[in-house]
Amino acid sequence: MIMYFWAKILKKLRGSAIINSKIHKSSKIGSGSHIVNSTFEKYSFCGYDCQIIDCDVGSFCSIANNVVIGVAKHPTEWVSTSPVFYYEGRNSLKAKFSTHKREPSKRTKIGHDVWIGESCLIKQGVEIGNGAVIGMGSVVTKDVEPYTIVAGCPARVIRKRFDDYIIDKLQEIKWWEFEDKELCQYAQYVTNPKEFIERVKR
Repeated sequence: MIMYFWAKILKKLRGSAIINSKIHKSSKIGSGSHIVNSTFEKYSFCGYDCQIIDCDVGSFCSIANNVVIGVAKHPTEWVSTSPVFYYEGRNSLKAKFSTHKREPSKRTKIGHDVWIGESCLIKQGVEIGNGAVIGMGSVVTKDVEPYTIVAGCPARVIRKRFDDYIIDKLQEIKWWEFEDKELCQYAQYVTNPKEFIERVKR
């Protein structure tokens, strides 16, 4: 038991690497995670050992451990895909034969209230809609519609979380923009989407 707690403490002590990014004060980045040129809006978190680059994360998002979002793309149309021909600055290799410019990275957009399961890989430039769920271990290469559950390699649609009426109303209400006082008022109804919508509409 003691060894377990020491291991947990040591894991947390690693800290996280965050650069050129804006993280809301209510959000949290897990230890060992690497966040570059990204934003996290309110009440979102990512777990341990995530790599998130050039990504905008909405509010109330839950990103599990070991998730990779928006990593660099190698130029497959060139003679070589090696960074010794294109990377400006440092890379994993010492050699540098040229510094051709690659296409700029595409920003990845994660909507509000998105749940991304453990060990998911999400391609740069993908847009994940509000309320979507990405199953653990999925490889996401295409946009995901709002309130859609996807899973697999490559990720495929499993089902919608709600019917079209509820999805449309939740998108219209935009509860993720509520102030904390409003969230406290309506939080008791979150287990019943229809009642939640009716209460907010009143």
